[in-house]
Amino acid sequence: MMNITKKELSALNAEIVISVTPADYEPKVKEGIKKVQKQASLPGFRPGKVPEGLIKKQYGTQIMVDEVNKLLNETIYKFIEEHKLDILGNPMPKQETPIDFENQTNFEFTYEIGLAPEFDVTLGNNVSFNYKTVKIDDELVNKYIKDVQRNYGKPTNPEIATDKDVVFVDINELDTTGAITAGGVFKSTSIGLDRLKNEAAKTKLVGVKKDDKIIIDVNELYETALDKSVSLGLDKEVAETFNAQLQLTIKNISRLEDADLNGELFEKIYGPGVVSTLEEFKDKIKTELGLMFQVDADRFLQQEIENTLIEKLKLTLPDTFLKRWLKAVNEKPLTEEQIEKEYPQYAKSMQWKLIENKIIKSNNLTVTNDEAAAEAKGYIRSEYAKYGQQTTDEEVEKIAAGILSKEKEAQRIYENIYTRKVIDLIKSTCSLNTKEVNYDDFFKNN
Repeated sequence: MMNITKKELSALNAEIVISVTPADYEPKVKEGIKKVQKQASLPGFRPGKVPEGLIKKQYGTQIMVDEVNKLLNETIYKFIEEHKLDILGNPMPKQETPIDFENQTNFEFTYEIGLAPEFDVTLGNNVSFNYKTVKIDDELVNKYIKDVQRNYGKPTNPEIATDKDVVFVDINELDTTGAITAGGVFKSTSIGLDRLKNEAAKTKLVGVKKDDKIIIDVNELYETALDKSVSLGLDKEVAETFNAQLQLTIKNISRLEDADLNGELFEKIYGPGVVSTLEEFKDKIKTELGLMFQVDADRFLQQEIENTLIEKLKLTLPDTFLKRWLKAVNEKPLTEEQIEKEYPQYAKSMQWKLIENKIIKSNNLTVTNDEAAAEAKGYIRSEYAKYGQQTTDEEVEKIAAGILSKEKEAQRIYENIYTRKVIDLIKSTCSLNTKEVNYDDFFKNN
């Protein structure tokens, strides 16, 4: 039996030493040689009939290396599992002298491991968190209603432009005498007056009628060379130095009139028979806004919980080991400067993950396969709804099964559910300093 020992270097760092003798790996090496022998094809020998000695001479060392590495991998993770070691990252090989697989028969391998700190998380009424929620007042409801009216509005073509309208114009470049420049800039385009930042330009265009002609400096109409380039169809280099007076001929005016607050609008939004009066419409919106901001409130609460518990517990990590491990496993080479810059955020994320896992384990929180399937289906339906599309239950089932069959996707779904369960547990067991604030204050400092 292979000899394996653990040497503690500190509370958070240890080494695992594995001694390997021929008795540990030779049976597997013999199997590997026989397997290669059955498949080998060398000149002068029939396929599968190459002598074992020749196979061993040609492939024996590589087969031994492969089998020893497999053996090490299985042994170290079995040791970690049996001894219930809570490791961070993965074991890292530490070899002070090179291994000579050609001539050595006995080997000793050393692995560094980083260990998670020991700690407890106590939840209860004596633990409190700030919980900010949105005040769903009449001002917010009316603002939302105004947005709905605009989204379902009707396009019209008024005679006179206001500061919210879009004007369609023909643009001609003028020369120094005020005449249209032969071969100069000509462009048919539209201008949204509510997007004009130059007040002088907006003042000239508000109040215009169809077929009016106005003169305006190009730099009043467009702020940057890029704006000139895109709107007037100029090369970027030309746009950089283009300065001229422009004549705008008004071809049309477009306005989006707000939809009326009536049964037709209510039915468009919610379907027949769901909402019939303005009061019911407002109540429905209040409910929807409450649910929408509940998601944000819980997200901000999660940030508050993470920051508070990380600061309170001040978990120590095997930082030196983790920095080396991050550098070793990263797909792209990382400099020491990059590691030092990015490590604090990684350490904070690791601290929270340890805290969250401790809460999950201490409170026996579990996620079932049915819960994961329901989560995946809900996500799929929301994605379809986002684009105004519908799908069948059978199609949703099929896509959900595909998502859950992928390890990373499934892990993300399970982690999302676990996080929600942790937040719900904290909301039900700890004290929440609930503060209702208006919409603008809700998103400040978050």
